[in-house]
Amino acid sequence: MIGIFGGTFDPIHYGHLRSALEVSEIFGLDEVRLIPSAQPPHRDLPVASAVMRLHMLELAIINQPQFVIDQRELNRQGKSYMVDTLSSLRDELSQQPLLLFIGSDAFNKLTSWHQWQRLFDYAHIAVLTRPGYVINELDPFFTQRQTGDRRQLSRQISGLLFFQPITQLDISATNIRQIVAAGRNPRFLLPDAVISYINEQQLYQNT
Repeated sequence: MIGIFGGTFDPIHYGHLRSALEVSEIFGLDEVRLIPSAQPPHRDLPVASAVMRLHMLELAIINQPQFVIDQRELNRQGKSYMVDTLSSLRDELSQQPLLLFIGSDAFNKLTSWHQWQRLFDYAHIAVLTRPGYVINELDPFFTQRQTGDRRQLSRQISGLLFFQPITQLDISATNIRQIVAAGRNPRFLLPDAVISYINEQQLYQNT
């Protein structure tokens, strides 16, 4: 089973990396695909260029072979719709189960995503929650797909919804950019190699 972890990664930080590592272990994934978005439909355009964000990702996952950078959204024209990404991955990976990870905030807005129902045609969706998170009453579309049995996710290639509590570090890329812009040190929020690159390129200093 392959995990799908999308984001702008502007910049990549320990919140991203801790979540990706934890789900890799919990679900016994063969790999986690980190997919940087080119033109995210539901948020502002990234501050750093695609090339810079890609390089920061590369620096962040050195010596982490279970993490694989997937550039298909950067190479594709137009909005970075997840349904297009999953369709492309399904064509490539055939019968391999795919597991798309999203946070609870993203899940609450999932019905606003482009062709959101088709996401389940190509992958399972795992909603990453904080411990103690209470699942509100779900739309019948979701209740029909929800499972509490993690093993089911590897028995079929797509179509299921699973809620998974994980350790969520209270770190945001927005806050990191604000720290850098204020001339403060963001150490321990993201890898030192990424911080060095940010400083070398003078990234985020006017954001």
